[in-house]
Amino acid sequence: MSSLRHIGQDRPDPPDRLDTYLDAARACILDVGWRRTTLTEVARRAGVSRMTIYRAWPDMGSLLGDLMTREWVGIAAATQGAAAASSTGTTTPDGIATAALSTVRALRDNELFVRIVELDPDLMLPYLLHRRGRSQQALIEILAAGIAAGQERGAIRDGDPVLMARSLTLAGHGFVFSALTMTDERIGLDELDDEYARLIRRTLEPR
Repeated sequence: MSSLRHIGQDRPDPPDRLDTYLDAARACILDVGWRRTTLTEVARRAGVSRMTIYRAWPDMGSLLGDLMTREWVGIAAATQGAAAASSTGTTTPDGIATAALSTVRALRDNELFVRIVELDPDLMLPYLLHRRGRSQQALIEILAAGIAAGQERGAIRDGDPVLMARSLTLAGHGFVFSALTMTDERIGLDELDDEYARLIRRTLEPR
């Protein structure tokens, strides 16, 4: 699977042009779903030749990988930025919990995520059952960096920051993909989200 980090090194298209192509792919998936989206249709929507798209991505799987990475990491960066600008910051249990919950909610409500889960949920299974995707790894690195910085300040308990970040990411998967299966007339989504934030705070608080 190709990576946005390497595209510019061996392909002539500049990053802003590649973003235009990804925008076209995103619009197509929202309109007709993943299985009916082709590189030819992406090229048509982007207003370029089919070979131009093929030079960037050999198949729809590699294009989807770059699109999801851009989408999910962009969400995490935005929520982290908002948390960093707040009074809690991103290196305390409260700050990390706030940022993580914001990321979970934004992913769960993201129109591309919702469309993929509604029409082609099997596309997500490899990242839940077999391997970490690039976007998952990026989220773990962001979380681990915040934990490590908090440990240096004495605000977060000792422990391997990567292990802690991976554990919290596993918990986050459930709140992104399965939260609605645990809601009913007794327990609402907001209450579940509050528990997720509490779980993170209690996990990270010094002991």
